[in-house]
Amino acid sequence: MTKTAFLCPRSATAEPTRSFAGLLREWLPEQRWFAGKDRPVTDLHVLSMTELFPGCLHLLVHAGHGGVPSPGNTPWAGDCYQLLLGVREHPAPRLGRAVIGRVQDGPLAGRTVYDALHDPRSAQLLLERLRHPRAVGPLRFEGDAAQRVPAGLVPRLLDAEQSNSSLVYGDEFILKLFRRIQPGVNPDLEVPGALARQGCHRVPAPVAWLRTTHPFKATLGVLQPFLRDASDGWTLALEALAAGDDFTAQSHALGRATADVHLALASAFPVGRPGRGGLTSEGMTERLTSAAHSVRVLQPYVPGLKAAFAALATCDPGPPAQRIHGDLHLGQVLRAGRDWFVIDFEGEPSRPLSERRSAHSPLRDIAGMLRSFDYAARQRRPWRPEWARRCREAYCAGYAARAGWDPRKKHGLLRAYETDRAVYEVLYEARHRPDWLPVPMAAIERLAVRGD
Repeated sequence: MTKTAFLCPRSATAEPTRSFAGLLREWLPEQRWFAGKDRPVTDLHVLSMTELFPGCLHLLVHAGHGGVPSPGNTPWAGDCYQLLLGVREHPAPRLGRAVIGRVQDGPLAGRTVYDALHDPRSAQLLLERLRHPRAVGPLRFEGDAAQRVPAGLVPRLLDAEQSNSSLVYGDEFILKLFRRIQPGVNPDLEVPGALARQGCHRVPAPVAWLRTTHPFKATLGVLQPFLRDASDGWTLALEALAAGDDFTAQSHALGRATADVHLALASAFPVGRPGRGGLTSEGMTERLTSAAHSVRVLQPYVPGLKAAFAALATCDPGPPAQRIHGDLHLGQVLRAGRDWFVIDFEGEPSRPLSERRSAHSPLRDIAGMLRSFDYAARQRRPWRPEWARRCREAYCAGYAARAGWDPRKKHGLLRAYETDRAVYEVLYEARHRPDWLPVPMAAIERLAVRGD
């Protein structure tokens, strides 16, 4: 563990974080990005601690849910989280909602610990680290030498619910800090960088990034241009629904944009072979079985859903496997002017990083967007299934016009991938947003009974 003189005087014999570990154990499960909300935190291990600058600590912590890791297992084999903690005797009143608690004993006794991302001073100093790349302990601040980041940009922390935390600087750049950390290169750095080298204008290119070398090599954050005048697809879809407007033209253009990104990904990364239906079916069936065990309302539909997966063994294998977005939906696309942009290539954070970086059928992304149209249509009463159907048709038509093949003609594959996505949504909503559970369950019923 990297230690610092600021919080770890040479005379201190206790582990410096032991005094506030109890505070973190209570605070972590309350955070939107914490993955283990359905399990109590039974132990907390600090894997790395580095003083970024006076009054701000960078931590990687392992949150355990079942005791101390067994012998032979690395302590970071479970859920590892990135924290930036401010430490002050008297925090400013504006930091009230960011306060984690007051330390009662140990080297930090009498000081208050808080989430430093809510502190404008800490956010500005963090950007300065990225503006002047260098190493700070195991942390590596790096960047594209051809890109200039001005000084003095005012930071603001985005309040939107998400699995990470994002800071916007002067409406010019956005810094995404990954909260749940896994060893390896994060696709949200790897993919946009590769696409930028391909000349793909649909994806904002990385400007600077943060990574660590201890306790393992991992990506911690990425700074990219911020599209200040852009609106996300989810907001635009809901506005169209509220106004009673058609959304097919935008959906068609979005389909073309998705195909542009897929074509660029196929050029940037080695292209695989057509999908092996049996192997894909096995993985989908395993995820369904696990989800049905956790969410009992799924159980009556399991036989019909398994039939959708089993059909993969005999249907058209579809286009070659390749790198994809991995978690594509209306919230992951931005429209600025007449152009669509694709963001957030991290993939589904709950899945292993190796899986998110591997090749998959592009139909997986397409299925995610089709499910998103259904989600949008169900946000207003009465539900407008025809609106969703027209958007789905237009999106697939736009994709086909650019990609040269039509997703609608891969019915068996598309049904299986859409079913797999709906199963994922059921598990997510049951854990995080129970009020939304009826939305994916309606798709589950449709896919299991009629197979549409």
